[in-house]
Parts: sequence; structure tokens; C-alpha cells
Amino acid sequence: MPVFFFLFIVMPIAELAVLIQVGSVIGVLNTVGLVFLTAVIGAWLLRQQGLATLLRANERLNSGELPAKEVAEGLILAVGGAMLLTPGFITDTFGFLCLLPGSRHWLASQALKRMTVAGQNHGRSFFFSAGGGAGPFGQGPFGQQRPFDRDANGNIIEGEYQDQTRTDRGQLQQGQSDQDEQEKK
Repeated sequence: MPVFFFLFIVMPIAELAVLIQVGSVIGVLNTVGLVFLTAVIGAWLLRQQGLATLLRANERLNSGELPAKEVAEGLILAVGGAMLLTPGFITDTFGFLCLLPGSRHWLASQALKRMTVAGQNHGRSFFFSAGGGAGPFGQGPFGQQRPFDRDANGNIIEGEYQDQTRTDRGQLQQGQSDQDEQEKK
């Protein structure tokens, strides 16, 4: 509840106060022009940085790694873009901080660290890896590919199996299903 109070009550009042102060110093039209200019610059930066982040995420996916940091940076870019579209100098300042690569990388790394710590502290099983690897569920599309598990002698066992728990005596012919066999009866 305190977050909503801050976002919807305190922040707009602070933005109005700053806009009034800046407007009294540089004039109303200059203030409105400056607000529009920051929105245009922010939109341009958002497009440029968003495309670069998307390309980095695509490279990580193509190399078989999970683009966790790039996803976090994408979310930070979206928040920064929304702040830049909101009229006001305070939100523009925070929006530009979200769009600058240095501060965005730092925010993303802090968010990923916080998610990892939060998952470990609640006593539940939580695994997060930004560097790829097989992960806790074995080989998968986002981990480094490794050979499938082998037996104690290092052999891979391939073969077919037959379900010995069938209650009927009949043997299925190749290419038939249980449903085909039941339709014959």
C-alpha cells in the first residue's frame, strides 16, 4: 500500500511542484517544450537501447544460453520508457537512468542477485542460472548440450520395451494401436 501511495499521490504532487518551479524560472512554453524534448529523446534512446538488448538476447539464445540479464534489462528499459512518457522532470530523470547502459546493467545485476537471494532464503527449492548449463532438470534447450546419461560402464543402452502389465493375451501387430485392437472386438 505505501508503494501505491507514493506512486499515485506523492509522485504527482512532487512532479507538479517541480514543473511549476521550472516554469516560473524558464517560462511555461519553454517548460512544455522541454518536457516534449525529453520524451522525444527518451523514445529515440529506448528504441536504440531496446534493439541492442534484443540482439544480445538473441545471440545468447543462439549460443544455447539463457538470456536472463538481457530479459531483466528489457524490463528495466520498459519501465524507463514508461517513465519518460510520463510528463515531468523527476520521472524523466529516473527514466533516463533506466536507459543509460551503465546504470541499466547495474540495476539488472542487482535485480538478478535479489531474485537469487530471495529464492534461497525462503527455504524452497529455487534455481536460477544466468550462465547456461544443464540446470536442475537435466539437458534442455537452454543449457549446454551434454551427452545423455550412461550406465556404470559408460554404455548407452538403446532398445525397445514391451509392456508386461497388459491384461489381455493378445499381441499387437506392428503399426496397430490398442484402440485398433479394441475396435476389432
